[in-house]
Amino acid sequence: MIMGVSGSGKSTVAALVADALGWDLLEGDDLHPRSNVEKMAAGRPLGDADRAPWLASIGEWIRDHTARGRPGVVTCSALRRSYRDDLAGANVVFVHLAGTREQIRERLRTRHGHYMPADLLDSQFAAFEPLEPDEAAIVVGIGDEPAAIASEIVGRATEWMHGTDVNPRP
Repeated sequence: MIMGVSGSGKSTVAALVADALGWDLLEGDDLHPRSNVEKMAAGRPLGDADRAPWLASIGEWIRDHTARGRPGVVTCSALRRSYRDDLAGANVVFVHLAGTREQIRERLRTRHGHYMPADLLDSQFAAFEPLEPDEAAIVVGIGDEPAAIASEIVGRATEWMHGTDVNPRP
């Protein structure tokens, strides 16, 4: 799961990772109910109740792929530990695309065609609960070009698949 606040590069990096590994890709934002999209587009942050059906749909996709032994990459902000706990599983690794508020604000300022306005960035950072050592996770900074970030993720995910600890922080 490629995770992080809006504007961290989840969609771009996830597509590159899925392509490099030959895995299925799910853009988690595509599963948001229309009411969520309209709420965010209007500049109102989502609450836990708004996110529940969306997270349930993502969880179904993960469980289906896991049950079929089919690897995949999914994007999801996964801001709270409780969300990640619900989405976690034996074969789920959270890849946090970490950046500063300033880095991400600049990205959002220049992003076009997405319903998530830059005004909601502060609410995303406020909701974010950092990964904890007991979570199967990789943290990757967003300072490099997307291809370099994806390459790092592929390398570290490959190490994880071969039994190497995934929790080291950059």
